[in-house]
Amino acid sequence: MIKFTLKCDRDHLFDSWFQSTSAFEALAQQGHVNCVVCGSDQVSKAIMAPRLTTRKTAAPKGPETKDSPAGASSTVLSKPQTDVEKAINALRKEVESSSDYVGADFVKQARAMHAGDAPERSIYGEARLDQARALIEEGVPLMPLPFRPKRSTQ
Repeated sequence: MIKFTLKCDRDHLFDSWFQSTSAFEALAQQGHVNCVVCGSDQVSKAIMAPRLTTRKTAAPKGPETKDSPAGASSTVLSKPQTDVEKAINALRKEVESSSDYVGADFVKQARAMHAGDAPERSIYGEARLDQARALIEEGVPLMPLPFRPKRSTQ
């Protein structure tokens, strides 16, 4: 595993772990690496100092627990650290708890609700930029979210 300091096109800095440099490059090229602050998928590696460990400076390994393997850092990568990250996290929880995730079916379902062909409800999902523009031009109310939906690994 390798830890990279990453930077988005809006100059937000954040850290993330990857299996290898090639794994990062493949994920970034496919648009699967997103800024934790703004959600941008225009992410690149930032300049960072190498982390070298020698026997004299190596941190002692702590005891292994159920939640933390021996020698693991106490830093939790998924914990929001800034007020913006906390606000986005709170918004994500609210949207996920009060709306139905419809995935790639978002455009079809939003149009059906707007036309009265489907019962109105709160939904969220995915749409390309051109599809979102078309919905707005048709008068369909929508709002871009500052995060990407969590992907199922099943």
